[in-house]
Amino acid sequence: MKANAQPSALLPALISVVTLLLLVAPFIGLLFATSWRGFAFADGDGSAIAVSLCYSLLALLLIIALGTPLAWWLARHRVRGGWLIDALLLLALLTPPLALGLLLASVYGPYAPAGNLLERAGLVLTNSGPAFVMAQFYSALPYYVIAARAAFEGVPRELEQIALTLGHSPWRSFMHVSLPLARLGLAAAVALAWVRALGEFGAVLIVAYYPQGIPVKLWVNLQNTGLSAVYPLLWIFFLVAMPLPLVLGLAARRRRLI
Repeated sequence: MKANAQPSALLPALISVVTLLLLVAPFIGLLFATSWRGFAFADGDGSAIAVSLCYSLLALLLIIALGTPLAWWLARHRVRGGWLIDALLLLALLTPPLALGLLLASVYGPYAPAGNLLERAGLVLTNSGPAFVMAQFYSALPYYVIAARAAFEGVPRELEQIALTLGHSPWRSFMHVSLPLARLGLAAAVALAWVRALGEFGAVLIVAYYPQGIPVKLWVNLQNTGLSAVYPLLWIFFLVAMPLPLVLGLAARRRRLI
């Protein structure tokens, strides 16, 4: 029995090691492909970093503010046509980024009715900061809502009902029961939305080529100079994208262990 159990345990471990090696291989390749002696940024890289950081943070705040109530409502209410809401979320999630950019341009572009009306009000949603945030918002919101919904669905409803019977208002029950118990899943949702917004290329390319963020600037550097001009900004992208998910993940794990 022991002799048979040992190979069966080794096979998943071997497959796991191979899978991890496949995942890490491109990053090891980047490490060796980067010319460290000639490591230098191209013109405009610093501006692209600032643009991506500032606007991604703003988009993330909007996603959390608008997506969290929606995720909680979807997790706690069953309505007729709920399948249609799920279909809309999946449709937004599965739409290719370039197609999403075209859809946004058809609604919020300067020649579209909504875009024309907003432009008269002073809000330009083409090649502007608000357009950049809009593209990130639309691309990352479905990921956040689906992940946050799953987090809220993992909170026992009985605990929320107990809080209500003890005299807590629905808002206090949400703040003191639902949010704390869903914090692990919500942290994962925030991390996912952050990386998705920061790395958005297709939709941003269509509606907000200017101001250029990191993804678009990577493409411009590749087109104008070549692969060697991409590596420095690519390293900065990873350094900018990773801290928030790592901090959220470590904080959530620490609270889970307490």
